[in-house]
Amino acid sequence: MATRALPATFARALDALRADVVPASIAIAYSGGLDSSALLHLAHAYARDHGIALHAFHVHHGISENADAWLAHCQQTCATLGVKFTARRVMLAKTKSGVEAAARKLRYAALGEMAREHGVRLMLTAHHLDDQAETVLLQLLRGSGTAGLSGMDTANAAPELLGNPDLVMARPLLPVSRTELEAYVAGHAIGYVEDESNTHPRYARNALRHQVMPALAQAFPGFQERFARSAAHAQSAQRLLNELAVQDLAQCLDGDSVDVAKLRTMSQDRAYNMLRHWFHTRALRMPSTAWLSEMVTQLVEARHDAQLLVTHPDCHVRRHRDRLHITPKLPDLAGMRDPDDEGIFYKDGQLFRWSGEAHIEFPDYGGSLHFDEAEDGIDPAWLREQQLMIDFRKGGERLKPAHNRPTRGLKYHYQACNVPAWERGRLPIVSVGRELLFAAGIGMDCHHLQQGPGRIKLRWQSFE
Repeated sequence: MATRALPATFARALDALRADVVPASIAIAYSGGLDSSALLHLAHAYARDHGIALHAFHVHHGISENADAWLAHCQQTCATLGVKFTARRVMLAKTKSGVEAAARKLRYAALGEMAREHGVRLMLTAHHLDDQAETVLLQLLRGSGTAGLSGMDTANAAPELLGNPDLVMARPLLPVSRTELEAYVAGHAIGYVEDESNTHPRYARNALRHQVMPALAQAFPGFQERFARSAAHAQSAQRLLNELAVQDLAQCLDGDSVDVAKLRTMSQDRAYNMLRHWFHTRALRMPSTAWLSEMVTQLVEARHDAQLLVTHPDCHVRRHRDRLHITPKLPDLAGMRDPDDEGIFYKDGQLFRWSGEAHIEFPDYGGSLHFDEAEDGIDPAWLREQQLMIDFRKGGERLKPAHNRPTRGLKYHYQACNVPAWERGRLPIVSVGRELLFAAGIGMDCHHLQQGPGRIKLRWQSFE
């Protein structure tokens, strides 16, 4: 591609993007490096010709000792061009995921925040053909499936990354090689900064860029375009897999849970595809194939009445009544114990009195107790006189829900109310002396219920 053809290529890409998004203004992610400097000048010319407001967003990580100089360069360049410039400083903390991943996460969150503040719905990045080839090769080396090998899309929304569901991130330079960008910058005498970290081989992408890609270019000229075609094929395959997963999940979902019996009828590949989509819909990190295999083995192939749990980094996956449930990881509450453990020491409950409040919060028990007016409830005058106790069940508690129904143990009532086993240990009970008044997840004991206006019924509301 000749240097003079690059603006026309960029304009065609942006015309297509604007037809879908129809933005009143656009922004670019501007680091000051060669790629984003080329993007700034291309976008500036396009915005000027089409009467569109242009913003440049810069993220200052503070990692390099030259970061302040880069910020000053970007600010001055935008001032010269008359482009609205906004910068955001972020603090990079130590993380297990590594510097690259942590910086990327902070950078995109800051870009999304700046776009939201300025009402920008279309943001351009300077990713190009060589970046696409590097991404595909990196994902291949990591053992990724079709989702990873799809590389980067021309445009996509990424609310989990950008924190901004209204923002579309677009890559109009994706068909353009780095060599073409270098020629454009040199031909237009565009100034830019050099990030010294871009040559450090400890970063995987740099090692590919400076050691592997030149060897590939020598042995297989034009390999970048072929990688891009492979990425396009992978994108097509992934779209088909996504369509199938949507259909399968709709057939297997029972409320928020997955029907294990229906899951068993699927092939392993199809089941894994659907389960990955299930995790995606819940905004959870994508599980590995090894983890999926372990989950399916434990939760799907076990006997039908088993109460099982598999731990994921972001959640728990549990089985209850032949259904799979995704549940959050929750901290233990004060005094919460397994009532089936006979050798355990139980913490005493918390004594309290009711003085007419609409509700009372109990942080140690993870929620608040509400006192609702009802036609069938407890006499409020009597309730005020009692010393009440809130506690977790210890085992052996019994409740009679109505005068025409038998007294049963709480375990029976939980089963009848379809309360999953993992929730029962977090549901408190309220009593007066040895008399049980209320069990969260079940309801009131009938012995103190009376008909009449202004009566009180208890209701538990979890903080979770």
